[in-house]
Amino acid sequence: MKKRILVAIALIGFVLGGVFVGHFYRVFFAKNTAFDSPTKEVLIPSININAAAYDSLSKVVKRIDLFQQAAIRKRYIPVPGRFILENGMNNNEMINRLRSENKPIKLAFNNQQTLMHLAGFVAQKIEADSISIVNAFLDASFLEEQKLTTENVFSICVPNTYEFFWNTNAKQFRDRMLLEYNRFWTPKREDARKKMRLDRIEVIALAAIVQLESYRDIERPTVAGVYLNRIRKRMRLQADPTVIYALKRKANNFDLDIRRVLYKDLKIESPYNTYRKRGIPPGPITMPDVSAIDAVLFPKNHSYLYFVADPDRTGFHLFAKTLTQHNTNKKKYTTWLRQRNIYR
Repeated sequence: MKKRILVAIALIGFVLGGVFVGHFYRVFFAKNTAFDSPTKEVLIPSININAAAYDSLSKVVKRIDLFQQAAIRKRYIPVPGRFILENGMNNNEMINRLRSENKPIKLAFNNQQTLMHLAGFVAQKIEADSISIVNAFLDASFLEEQKLTTENVFSICVPNTYEFFWNTNAKQFRDRMLLEYNRFWTPKREDARKKMRLDRIEVIALAAIVQLESYRDIERPTVAGVYLNRIRKRMRLQADPTVIYALKRKANNFDLDIRRVLYKDLKIESPYNTYRKRGIPPGPITMPDVSAIDAVLFPKNHSYLYFVADPDRTGFHLFAKTLTQHNTNKKKYTTWLRQRNIYR
């Protein structure tokens, strides 16, 4: 009888041990991913981290209850970030990944017309929303500390490809832009700027005009040279893109499609209208890329004071040293426009 009892106990122990081992295996080492793709991105927000984490994970694991059991035993505390899980992972592997491998993203931007446009674009890539990004840049204490204004703070956003963690907040993004902006100003660029007697903001603002006047990188140093020559002679810049910006600013709609500047538009009262105001505008009218900025810092040395679009070469311009030469070039261009029923 005792022998039977011992055998029964042993069998029960064996069964219970098998159940325990099987459950232990399912909790920690059995495949628990619920997606077919090779990898899956998991975003864990910075607010309500615990609830948000399990809400996100419930969409990518088969058995969230088994994951939670493993998490409790491994004392897993969710942290915000972007994590990449691989198909076929078990709970043990996923928890280890979620603990320590916050993966950065590549954030590339250029050609953003305003701070609001940039904020809207960036908010699609990182956790911070567009309003908080704009507010971070326009924070009064930040502007005062950096000696910037609401008009020119956009200047510190130098287009490039950067690495950011997805859970970057608005202030962290702003401060990173400031850091990269200061890094951009190498000794070589600073020396060039000082020789021209322009401050950094003026260089960026002038580069924005050069950017919009010429989409040909090879021509930008020549265009920049024209504007710098005009500045030295105390002539108005008379740049059409500044008028377009002024019109959009007045309408409070920077998405307006203004393809041509009319003579009546040149009369608009605005600090950005370089047909009426002398000097460089108070801030950039778009985000200039590095080629446009360097075109201003290292312009082509010439005596040109005027330019107009070249009807024979798309994207290029005809340059002139005198108003008489310019009027001849302009007549060639306006004749070309009339032939195509395009009037100014």
